[in-house]
Amino acid sequence: MKKLSPSELLQTQNWRYATKIFDATKKISSEEWKALEESLILSPSSYGLQPWKFLVVNNPEVRQKLMAVSWNQKQVVDCSQFVVFLGKTDIQKSDVEHLVDRTVEIRHVPKESLNVYRDMMVADLVNGPRHAVISAWTSRQVYIALGNFMTSAALLGVDTCPMEGIDPAKYDEILNIKGTGYATLCACAAGYRSQEDKYATLPKVRYPSNELISRV
Repeated sequence: MKKLSPSELLQTQNWRYATKIFDATKKISSEEWKALEESLILSPSSYGLQPWKFLVVNNPEVRQKLMAVSWNQKQVVDCSQFVVFLGKTDIQKSDVEHLVDRTVEIRHVPKESLNVYRDMMVADLVNGPRHAVISAWTSRQVYIALGNFMTSAALLGVDTCPMEGIDPAKYDEILNIKGTGYATLCACAAGYRSQEDKYATLPKVRYPSNELISRV
């Protein structure tokens, strides 16, 4: 694996910003988009449980409907690809068993070798006190995937804009999410910045490191 230099990493991070205006004429190549979809799948999650789904919205009419419940932000319709991030509304023992079965399939290990791992997840997420706030737990996992997606896009020179300025309940209605066991949490537009977007050249506003980083 080729490593980025520290300067290349910081250059990419400084280049990335929440794009306000996308160039609707520029599209992400199929090869790059396939890699970005794979980056979503490869996102880390607690226990490796992956309590999410990612809905790529390509239909222009659906995007128009979503824009109307996204504070009319044009990123929804002008970006090349629009991803809606869904989180599981609950975690049950069947979800844990699904992961165990997939682990057996991929790693070719005896299922009984995962008994301790399975029981730990069930005790924590299904039977433990965390289950009372499980939607908050799944939300945190989904945001890990969002951050991973945005960083992966920046490394490919693709712009993104994370979007919480949406009506999740309306998204669920428009996208027929209700009753699936998932719910809309946020969205992310991906594509290429317009030369008209003044925010592309503004310096980032960040607190100094001595306010944010401590050492013990």
